Amino acid sequence: MTNDFLIHIVDDEEPVRQSLAFLLAASGWRSRKYASATEFLATAEDLEDACLITDLKMSEMNGIDLLRRLRKNGHALPVIVVTGHGDIMAAVDAMKAGASDFIEKPFSEEVMLATLTRVCNAAQEENQARHQRQAAREKLESLSARETQVLEGIINGLPNKAIARNLGLSPRTVEVYRATIMTKMHAHSLAELVRMTVQGSDQYPTPDQSGHTEIK
Repeated sequence: MTNDFLIHIVDDEEPVRQSLAFLLAASGWRSRKYASATEFLATAEDLEDACLITDLKMSEMNGIDLLRRLRKNGHALPVIVVTGHGDIMAAVDAMKAGASDFIEKPFSEEVMLATLTRVCNAAQEENQARHQRQAAREKLESLSARETQVLEGIINGLPNKAIARNLGLSPRTVEVYRATIMTKMHAHSLAELVRMTVQGSDQYPTPDQSGHTEIK
């Protein structure tokens, strides 16, 4: 659930921090408040399943500089930048710096909550995809060199006899390797095997929705 995300609020005006935290709490969101970007960078934790709402104009470090610092440090959490009404250039700069979205002041509770939900939903989907890629990569790394060669033949659409001929093996041996690969990859079908192989490696083309791989 996206409501499990921790929302970090960075604003140098205490009334703004308090009112936003109250709104989030009333809607089932957890939050933490920071009086400056510097405080956030120094003390913030739990940035994996989290979202940042930051004001654009702050005294020590503005919201865009904070966003750039986060991206430079490898943090990919979604960021919502709150800008002044009609400040189009600031909004453009925020998006170029990697903001997920921006909200103009004054904003309604409905706009804030809708934006937050949309941004966190997208981040959750990306987190899941990233975890799937990592899991697939680890499974591929568990294969032996020979199993990897057989897998390459499978991904390239070769029948067992062709794979056996290319590798100097018997078709029966290729069948055994193929079964072992399916077990190690936890794949229940050829389409699932192709999908996980593509997720975990950059060397294969992307399969279409049917699970077939286009060989160029």
